[in-house]
Amino acid sequence: MRKFWLILGLVATLVAADQLVKEIAVRTLRDRAAVCVVPGVFNLAYVENRGCAWGMLQGQVWPLALFGALALALAVWKRAEIFPRARGGLALPGCVRFCSLAGEIMLYAGIVGNLIDRVCRGYVVDMFDFYWRESHFPCFNLADSFICLAAAAIVFVSFAQGRRT
Repeated sequence: MRKFWLILGLVATLVAADQLVKEIAVRTLRDRAAVCVVPGVFNLAYVENRGCAWGMLQGQVWPLALFGALALALAVWKRAEIFPRARGGLALPGCVRFCSLAGEIMLYAGIVGNLIDRVCRGYVVDMFDFYWRESHFPCFNLADSFICLAAAAIVFVSFAQGRRT
């Protein structure tokens, strides 16, 4: 039960950080030109994303919110398979267990952070704009970063588990 409260507390902390950064972006960047942080590489910009990754499915707020809620429910339901702590009764190496736990926490926080935006605002606030010359990577936020890092952790844990069998 202690681990449950730890996970819940860390998820809540990451969600709060995501929402705080988004609120700062709304208050300081809305109705302004992008703010150059690293010339030629990184801006802070205010973007209202009414779709999902790379701006796909624009205007589909409720279907995307439903998909996010279902993804969260599935991740929680299948958590032991997605985020293993042991395999066949044998403990996994510390770095694999850490990546599994960190991935689980970041996935939940990322989904919840963007779900809050979709339900409360009707769009997701993005602000991190990386680019090279005229080529811009899609603008993103902390919750998106958490989801990407969680995906990387899941891949790492999967490969690490495969090597142990």
